[in-house]
Amino acid sequence: MLTFNHVEPHYSNYLSDESLLKGSAQHIIFPKNTADVIEVLKQNQNITIQGGRTGITGGSVPFGGVILNTSKMNKIGKIKQGLLDVQPGVLLQTLRETLAQTNWFFPPDPTETSASIGGMIANNASGARSFSFGSIRNWIQKIEVVLPNTKILHLERGVDQANKLHAHLGTIPIKLPRIKPRTTKNAAGYFVQPNMDLLDLFIGAEGTLGVITKATLKLKKKPNNIAAFLAFFETETKALEEVRWLKKNHHPLSIEFFDAASLALLSQSKISELRPPSQAQSALFFEFQEKLPESILEKIESQTLDCWFAETFTEKERLRLFRHALPEAVNQQIAQRKKSQPTLTKLGTDMAVCEGQLEKILALYHSDLKKAGLESVIFGHIGDNHLHVNIIPRNQTDYETGKKLYIAWAKKVISWGGTVSAEHGIGKLKTNLLKQMYSPSEYQGMRTLKKQLDPQNKLNPKNLF
Repeated sequence: MLTFNHVEPHYSNYLSDESLLKGSAQHIIFPKNTADVIEVLKQNQNITIQGGRTGITGGSVPFGGVILNTSKMNKIGKIKQGLLDVQPGVLLQTLRETLAQTNWFFPPDPTETSASIGGMIANNASGARSFSFGSIRNWIQKIEVVLPNTKILHLERGVDQANKLHAHLGTIPIKLPRIKPRTTKNAAGYFVQPNMDLLDLFIGAEGTLGVITKATLKLKKKPNNIAAFLAFFETETKALEEVRWLKKNHHPLSIEFFDAASLALLSQSKISELRPPSQAQSALFFEFQEKLPESILEKIESQTLDCWFAETFTEKERLRLFRHALPEAVNQQIAQRKKSQPTLTKLGTDMAVCEGQLEKILALYHSDLKKAGLESVIFGHIGDNHLHVNIIPRNQTDYETGKKLYIAWAKKVISWGGTVSAEHGIGKLKTNLLKQMYSPSEYQGMRTLKKQLDPQNKLNPKNLF
């Protein structure tokens, strides 16, 4: 028997996520299986689906109605021919701990390991190693999903496909919108292509089309070794030259970028014990499978101020912690400032540009931030031309100035064919950017698709639209 728990006061933490947006709800429910989810969907109320609540766009924040929290749907099956069945509430960290005892691993590498698999699928999560492995979409073989009308679908890659732009989902005939393909890494809006695998409709849909109750993950055999490096440069120009060279001549697992302000913040932070060279103006973290090519070692020695090479597991974890410490250091600085100015929050971009536009967008970021006199750090997945700008406001005036810059950058990136969200999704905080990114017919087509599957707008209302 499902229990409809009153949210207040014991479950008030479930009214927000990492975006710090605060919502409201009457009840919260913790289903354990698909049958429980169906019972929740029978309720004549709006339903907000939650996983690990690690998102930063407010996607799991309820605006009334019922919270369907998947944290107790956390069973992991047995590996069969490189495939693994999991429930959506399984956390990435738990999955990794389970796979650590095997010779398999799950390639997607989001920064936040407390993210749930269901949430990662809902947002088409990626992370540092998406340069080599792509987003989580590439690693989902099957899903079980419950539609708003309570019908269960079992969709498999290569089996359940659209006929051009027409399909049946259960008993529902749907017409898919015609959407121009994107060449950038993208997590904004519905994924639609002619003759597509129908499970891809639900990957990245942010819980607006159905509730994923089971997924079959594709695993990869563990490499014998992964080499990790942190290379420090005396100028950002030299770091960008190294990125171009790596992408042209080699294929690392990941290439991650730090600007001068990022290194300065990390040098003061206590999260990582490592300290970058004081004269470094930029850095790259990169990983390679198996043995590192000799040509890279030679180039590193000639081009860098210093380079940290990790061989043992402990050393590799120290370098990864250095990379992952940066967003946490930003959050700590914001938390400190919120003590005197409670309304302050950081502004974090998630935009990606097309190949060949990286230097142009980075120059624009630096120029605009300098003119505005804003504190910021720029870091992230430079291999995918996907950088995060974290603006760290000192006061509300800084915040409003930063918000205007964000909107101006988004317009520029859209005009260049880029995306307003490469991995974090749209949620409830970036709906205006989604509308700008797509043409009126594409945008209306996505809204029509939502209405075809969820005519009462029951699932995750206010997400995307």
